[in-house]
Amino acid sequence: MSEDNGGQPPVVEGELLTQGPGSKAMAFTFGEPVPVLDGREILDYLECWSNGRWYEPPVSLDGLARSTRASVYLQSGLNFKRNMLVRTFRPHRLLSRQAFEQIVMDWGWCGNLYLEKRDNMLGQALGLQPCLAKYMRRGTDLDTYYQVRGWKDEHAFKTGSICHLREADINQEVYGLPEWMAALQSALLNESATLFRRKYYQNGSHAGFILYMTDPAQNETFVDDLRNAMKNSKGPGNFRNLFMYAPGGKKDGIQLLPISEVAAKDDFAAIKNISRDDLLAALRIPPQLMGVVPQNAGGFGSIREATVIWAINELEPIQARLAQVNDWLGEEVVSFQPFEVPPKE
Repeated sequence: MSEDNGGQPPVVEGELLTQGPGSKAMAFTFGEPVPVLDGREILDYLECWSNGRWYEPPVSLDGLARSTRASVYLQSGLNFKRNMLVRTFRPHRLLSRQAFEQIVMDWGWCGNLYLEKRDNMLGQALGLQPCLAKYMRRGTDLDTYYQVRGWKDEHAFKTGSICHLREADINQEVYGLPEWMAALQSALLNESATLFRRKYYQNGSHAGFILYMTDPAQNETFVDDLRNAMKNSKGPGNFRNLFMYAPGGKKDGIQLLPISEVAAKDDFAAIKNISRDDLLAALRIPPQLMGVVPQNAGGFGSIREATVIWAINELEPIQARLAQVNDWLGEEVVSFQPFEVPPKE
């Protein structure tokens, strides 16, 4: 049933709209409705979907892995946390430094880490091997784990051999989600702004202008020479100056009308800075530890004090949560050295 619009025909997408007979004002509509979240609604799920054998993650782990490279600050922040944890980790005969580096990286980017315990013939632990979280799936019985890399490419682990730590989530208890999930849109916005500016330079539109000439030329050869000089201004040395002499010319007889400019009105700097601040807030890393250049004269304050406070408020809680591996194994394999800042020289 269509609504009564005063006898006027229904509005069709893209057609001109007029105010009435004899009216000159016009408007038109264009474009399709665009959702705020492109594609899958990553934060509006109710539960993890089960295929009968294992639960699928609530978000696409492949897409989440690609998103970690969307912003310099996101990937750098995840690597920073990994480096600080590896720096203080004490290697164990069952858990090497390399294996620990892999699991804390998985813990940071997707909120899950998996360790496989491999036993000898007597049932004693030989070592703990990391399992790539991107390909791990949890069985419907919540005790069995699978490694799924593609269609009919799967491996079922022995029940009870996998230690799974996850970031707690408010919607489900099967998988964890990374703490920086709320800043995902900021990371994608940062990437889009960078790609837009890069394409803007590649297409060459920033060099376009119109040379508008109204003065009568005494010699047509002069106009031809000017045209050839502008045509040959490409390639090496393209930022050359042109000299033009117009005897008896009038003011504004020659005008240079830019059709675009290098500083496009897209608030590029503001978008980059705001999205960067969102990411640093989600990662909870002080800007001076990430190499951010301060915009004010006072700077960010003492980097030494920021490091100490960050270690107390962020590093130590993560270390305490990773100690859950010890509770699962019944042996202290995850331990850390005290975080110390080198003294001033």
